[in-house]
Order: sequence, then structure tokens, then C-alpha cells
Amino acid sequence: MIRRERFLRCMSRARVRRGVALMGVCNVTPDSFSDGGRFFAADDAKGHVDRLLAHGADIIDVGGESTRPGAASVPDREQLARVLDVVRYAAERACVSIDTTSPVVAAACLDAGAAVVNDVSCLRDPELARVAAANGAALVVSHARVPQESMRGFGGYPEGAYRDVLAEVTRELLAAARSAEQAGVDAEAIVLDPGLGFSKSSRHSMTLLRRTAELVERVAPYPVLVGASRKSFLTLVDEGAPASERVGLSIAAATHAARSGAAVVRVHDVRETRQAIDLGVVLTTHGHGDRREQG
Repeated sequence: MIRRERFLRCMSRARVRRGVALMGVCNVTPDSFSDGGRFFAADDAKGHVDRLLAHGADIIDVGGESTRPGAASVPDREQLARVLDVVRYAAERACVSIDTTSPVVAAACLDAGAAVVNDVSCLRDPELARVAAANGAALVVSHARVPQESMRGFGGYPEGAYRDVLAEVTRELLAAARSAEQAGVDAEAIVLDPGLGFSKSSRHSMTLLRRTAELVERVAPYPVLVGASRKSFLTLVDEGAPASERVGLSIAAATHAARSGAAVVRVHDVRETRQAIDLGVVLTTHGHGDRREQG
């Protein structure tokens, strides 16, 4: 099966089942903002892959470089030493995306079985799209304006950087999608992500999350991925909450994104998110369980 077809089939089946696909996060890093170091050892990462799948993940997103604002870039060799064995393990069990901005890392991980390249740079390096195209892979393009190491964390991006954040993010994402198509990536295999927390203030990110339905409509027919899980902009609602205590916020964000038409939500807390979304499906399906309740 061609890599992109594996991804598209996985996403389609999940959307039929619950309306959205769940992408579970596996950070093989010592410094990611929410779980840095917990799954840095390969065996711990493989165990986490198993848990994510047992909890209902449809896609496993493996990364060997923290994408938190301000994080230093990691050399290709080090990224591969962290993730390659984990990607092979996960790809035997599920559809896998590799979270990297490096064409070298992407190519090696696709060769190891990954089906998707998850790029948080808004295709700053067009070679990444060419690698995806050459390997028949899907491509997630996340919005950003500067590299991670140049970003200010905790929503510190200037408020005046956008006149209309939705319009500008949409325009820049569509431009990146066109570049990916010109590089040979099939249009149906391109997914767009507004990049919550990347090159945005907390209010910019909250506005984009609130207006997910508009974003989905504006970038159609490209599907949309939303990754709000545990991000600092959520503390606009609960000031000072550390990443580990943003689970409720994250579930609400994922549920909102799913109801607004997002095709994929990228989450750390897969079981809890699945429970919330599945219950929503039950509660909004007319007649489901009525007879048992009446009896």
C-alpha cells in the first residue's frame, strides 16, 4: 500500500467512526514542554506507543526534536538515533507520522515505515515536500513564520503581528500547500494545521481555535489538523496551570475542533479525548440507547 493511502484510509475510517482521527504524541526527546524525558529511552517510547494505541490513537506522531518555542534544533544524526527504532516499531502496528523539519530525517523515517511527514515550519525547506512526494507520503503543513529556536514562548509573539490572524494564516497555509503540490505531493494527501502556539500570541491561538470551522471552510478541500493539547495559550482560561494540569482544557479544545470539522486532532491524552468525543457522538445520535433507558 502506498504510504499516503495508508494514512488516508486510516483518517477516513476514524472519521466515519467518530468524526475525527486521533493523533497520539510520542516525544522521544529530553526537553518537550509537556512530557520531556518521559519517553526518551527507546523502550519507554515503545511502551508509550503501545499505550497510545490501546487508548484509541489512530495515528502515532513520533518526534525526536522538541517543537516548543525557543527549543534548539537537533542535528539529523541525533534525531535519527532517537526516533528510527521507535518509528519502525510503531509502523508495524499503526499509521505513523514523523514530526521533523529535516528532509534527511523524513526520508529515513519514511523508509522505516512512516506514512506521513509532519512539518511545523510551514514548508520553509521545499525539499521536505519533495521527499514526501518521492516516497508517496502524506504531508502535514503547520503554520509558522520563524524557526522554533527564534520563537518567543508562552504566547509571547507580538499582538500586532497580524491584522487578521485567520485570514493571514489561511493565506500562508494555502501558499505552502500550493508549493507542496508543485513539488509533487498529491493534493488529497496534504493536511493543513494552523500551528497553534507557533509565531502567535496566546490570543491569536485562541482566536484560531475558536474559529476552527471558518478555517476548515476556507482551506477546503484540504483537511485540517488541530494541535492544542496542553499548550500554554490554554492558560488564558486557567492562568498558571502547568502543562500536566491542562488536560481538561485540552479535551475541551479537541472536542471543539472535532465538532468544528477538523479531520485530525493531535493529543497527548488519547484515552480521555477519545472518551469525550465518543460520548458526544452517543449523545448526539438520535435514539441511541433510548430503549434501554426506557426499559
